[in-house]
Amino acid sequence: MTKSSAGGAGGETEASPGLPAPTELSGRCVWCSRPLTAPVGRGRPRRYCRQGCRQRAYEARLRSAELDLAPDDVVVGRAQLDDLAAALYCLQSALEDVDRDLAAAGDDPAEVRLALVWLLDNARPLADLWLEPRAAGGSAPG
Repeated sequence: MTKSSAGGAGGETEASPGLPAPTELSGRCVWCSRPLTAPVGRGRPRRYCRQGCRQRAYEARLRSAELDLAPDDVVVGRAQLDDLAAALYCLQSALEDVDRDLAAAGDDPAEVRLALVWLLDNARPLADLWLEPRAAGGSAPG
């Protein structure tokens, strides 16, 4: 998987081809987007949450160069993409239902609470969904 971002200072903080420069605001792994642990001591800021992410990013850069992929091209498995689309559809449907229910509920707190519970129940699967990036043409990590 490759990502693109502008900017970056010099040295290690500069974006590698196909990967964004880490920012102090994001504090996230440039490969999997998991939160990074707080830096300890001096030295370069961390870019990866673990060695496996560093290795996958390296493999992705090599593979994307072989396949001549653009820096913003992303490789995701079909099953993962289908799961994401299904969860997003459920959330969109829940939003429509809640909009309709709230319009009909007026100021009834019980109806508002039921609508909120319905929305949360349909949002959680999407929030829990995790897309693991993978190198183009490679197998899923794990």
